[in-house]
Amino acid sequence: MSSLESYVPKSSVSRSVAGGRLLIGLLQGLALYLIYQAAENKLWTADNSGMFAAFLLVMTLVPVFLISAFGHFPARILLRWLLPAVAVLALLGFYDIWRGVGAPYWDTQKFADDARFPSPQLWLNTAAGFFIAHTMVGAAVLEGRRIAGYRSYFESATKLLIQFAFAAVFTGIIWLVLLLGAALFDMIKLSFLRDVLDESWFAIPVTTFAFAYALHITDVRPAIVHGIRGLVLVLLSWILPIAVLLIGGFLLALPFTGLEPLWATKAATALLLAASAVLAVLINAGFQDGSVTDEVALPIRIAARIAALLILPLALIAAYALSLRVGQYGWTVDRLVAAFCLVVALCCGAGYFWAALRSPQWLSRIAPVNIFTAFILLFLLLAIFSPVLDPARISVNSQMSHLKAGKVGADKFDYEYLRFQGQRYGASALKELAANASGKDAAVIALKAKAALQRDAIWQAAPQKVDAKLLAVNIAVRTPDATLPKSFLAQNWKEAIKDNARQHPECLHNSGRTCEAFILDMDTDGAVEVLLREQGGSLQVFHLVKDSWSLAGTVDLPGNCASVNDALTLGRIATAPTKMEDIVITGRHYRLVNKAPLTCPPAVAGKP
Repeated sequence: MSSLESYVPKSSVSRSVAGGRLLIGLLQGLALYLIYQAAENKLWTADNSGMFAAFLLVMTLVPVFLISAFGHFPARILLRWLLPAVAVLALLGFYDIWRGVGAPYWDTQKFADDARFPSPQLWLNTAAGFFIAHTMVGAAVLEGRRIAGYRSYFESATKLLIQFAFAAVFTGIIWLVLLLGAALFDMIKLSFLRDVLDESWFAIPVTTFAFAYALHITDVRPAIVHGIRGLVLVLLSWILPIAVLLIGGFLLALPFTGLEPLWATKAATALLLAASAVLAVLINAGFQDGSVTDEVALPIRIAARIAALLILPLALIAAYALSLRVGQYGWTVDRLVAAFCLVVALCCGAGYFWAALRSPQWLSRIAPVNIFTAFILLFLLLAIFSPVLDPARISVNSQMSHLKAGKVGADKFDYEYLRFQGQRYGASALKELAANASGKDAAVIALKAKAALQRDAIWQAAPQKVDAKLLAVNIAVRTPDATLPKSFLAQNWKEAIKDNARQHPECLHNSGRTCEAFILDMDTDGAVEVLLREQGGSLQVFHLVKDSWSLAGTVDLPGNCASVNDALTLGRIATAPTKMEDIVITGRHYRLVNKAPLTCPPAVAGKP
């Protein structure tokens, strides 16, 4: 029997604390109900949305950690931990709303026009960050010192994680039983239970009460939590040799394949970071609290040491991939988040590499690496959701510098990014561009910036009115010495395609989208047709019928084909007679549609 298995903790929580924990759960439900009612009655407005978000975050998360700590933490330490937690959560919630002022709201739910809810990213990351912080405080309380030993951190984190998981499952099952009961009564025409379940005064307190009860039950029966944890960790640790075989094989294959196939995925950084995270989790599943040594199976011990050497090269390749994208296109929110994840991955990778080479027994030296990395992660989580390292602010500054330096053309600059991901910083930048654009492309920049400011949703169900000047900017003509017909630009595309906008290129009805255009006489009648192509898509052919342009059909092209894309960019496109004529039935022409697989043809210099 391993030392971890022999360490079955006894409950240090008296059953007398159950009443206090259940009371906290009920009071949390009451507070959330009052916040909900205030939103229903429109007491929260756009002017006080920051306070609304602060209250909502605090009353959702803090009582959960209070229930967990109740009976374990001395009152003085409990206050020293939760009072700063309340202040930090409130400030994060307030800033999350403040940074969104002037930018479109992330949701379209019932209260969107009155009170803005915290962003999903803030919910997820504050929950994760405060979970880490709470487990570290709990371990410190257990040992009576500021920085606890690794075993206490491990015990505190894994216990709380399983408690939360089981509490969530228990709460879900409670609701399934309640809904089942309501359905049974509905069958005999008694709807009282269904009516009660639909009432917020019942649903919210019942949910928080059930969650609090489940947390208490799992706390007074630690042996159950300990047994489940041991089983999960053993199962995960046996996945480690498979992961090492696959990821190690991938790294060994890279010198032979080169990095180009990896870059072609356009998701190299995310995939490499995911592989690094998988290895780190599985290594720790085998390492556990560091007390298991000879009891660990030899394949797992060998795989863990190899895996500890693999995280660093994965992180370095991911960093190189990200640097290429940033150098070419600048920082965006997604790239900044990837960079923050890379900091954690590099800390973990470098530490694990060192531990694999220097640990005298098992992988004992990954314990301090895990503690150090946890502090780094906490700092980053706090910094990126505050003004310190706000990704929206940094990315807007980066994109603006690229535009001003001429690294990206005014017609290709992503104004919609500033509008929908730049938060208030993006809105301010667009207003500056619309009012004070300078240089040879000032007119284009001002036009595109004003159009972006007018958009309130990134996905618009109805077509947007795009005027002739903006349409001319959105459509790049690739055919040499050709221009778009004036009647094509002057047409009111919003009205022309209002019933089937999805079938038309977005550049015709969306100010933020661009197309390539090719001018050809497709039917040899002396009048040109306009062929539009969105990035990597098919050619959509428009012809003029009775003073109105309409969609005549599409020409499918092989996707992601470099030779085709390069030829089209240079305007190398021409018409050719069809090999088979149309079929005529009762006076209507039916044309043969090529159903053969589209393959990428070789490039031919100077020819269409």
